[in-house]
Amino acid sequence: MSTIHFIGGEKGGVGKSVVARLLAQYMIDNNIPFIGFDTDRSHGSLLRFYSDYASPTVIDNYESLDAIMEAASEQPTQRILVDLAAQTHQPLGQWIEDSGVLDLAEELGISICYWNVMDSGKDSVDLLDKLLDQYGTRLNYILVQNQLRDENFNILEDSGVKERALAFDARVIKLKRLHAPVMTKIDSNSYSFWAAKNKDTESLDALGLLERQRVKIWLNHAYKEIESLGV
Repeated sequence: MSTIHFIGGEKGGVGKSVVARLLAQYMIDNNIPFIGFDTDRSHGSLLRFYSDYASPTVIDNYESLDAIMEAASEQPTQRILVDLAAQTHQPLGQWIEDSGVLDLAEELGISICYWNVMDSGKDSVDLLDKLLDQYGTRLNYILVQNQLRDENFNILEDSGVKERALAFDARVIKLKRLHAPVMTKIDSNSYSFWAAKNKDTESLDALGLLERQRVKIWLNHAYKEIESLGV
């Protein structure tokens, strides 16, 4: 059975593309075949860092989005990764509704997972609440608590929204914050996460020994979280 992984969260700056890149690297490192789709027209991370695995998708074009379902149907051994840019929920939802995507997925035996990437702020909680209102139990939810701002998710814990998601069988993982200067170097060098943890003798701004070690520790923790989901 094929699985479509939508990596979203609607709010900008919460780390959706980092999670998409993590999933891509995890699948490469674990020999899990996948196909990537990138909806970000200006800063497509899958296209930039994993171009051999990804193709562009136009979020407000039904025919372009149709390719996601076609790939899942025609290549059931492949996972499908869809990196959703910020502010793409409305056109994506319209396509899902008008095209009967969820009913067709059930008919074809395709599982759809929505990775809701969140920071610790109230906006993320409110957007999750709206997502649950819209789809209820029709999606498989993975809540990614990205600790890029801090490790405290009390707003989510106290809101009742997390309990509501758990009642829909949502699963929760935590993503630790990678030291900001290290992530800046990774991005400035256009490194995949594999390249980031291996020595680079060509770049003038390559990661140092301890910086590469921090990447390895961060990746190991992230991989353990992903492994707990059985993707």
